Amino acid sequence: MVADELDDATLVARARDGDVRAYEELVRRHQDRMFRLALRMLGNRGDAEDVVQEVFLTVWRRLAQLQQDAAFLGWLYRTTTNRCLNVLRSRKPSAEVDWEEIAAPGNQAGPERSAQVSEQLAVLNRALRELTPEQRACWLLREVHGRSYEEIGAAVGASPTAVRGRIARARAQLAEVMRPWQ
Repeated sequence: MVADELDDATLVARARDGDVRAYEELVRRHQDRMFRLALRMLGNRGDAEDVVQEVFLTVWRRLAQLQQDAAFLGWLYRTTTNRCLNVLRSRKPSAEVDWEEIAAPGNQAGPERSAQVSEQLAVLNRALRELTPEQRACWLLREVHGRSYEEIGAAVGASPTAVRGRIARARAQLAEVMRPWQ
């Protein structure tokens, strides 16, 4: 059976047994979404690349510690989120974040629409910058990555109730900023 036909749990089991190709497949499957999460949390491409590289190296070294093979993706989200939060906490308050780089839209239908979408994304990303790192992590994991409250709680070390509160505050703050675009 080809590696891309196997589920994550099978690949994790094989990787734990030393199958490097199985782990490479896991990296290939999940590195883009972990990079997008890190980029949106950190606002800097270089920092996001560093975090994702560190996360996949750490996960490879600690793969034997994973109790349930099927929990791999949640573990990956938790590790990436925690590493991003550590980077954010260690930054000086004046650290520059290139939010315009994150807001760059893809090919849109026409220059007017492209300009509008670009401006909306820039406003949203500036508003995300104003959230606490914990609120930003919870909001991104829920709204962008579709994770459950329980998964987010495991990723950020908070109860599902605390996660709901953080997301509610983030949504309220973002809704206020985005009101002119509604």
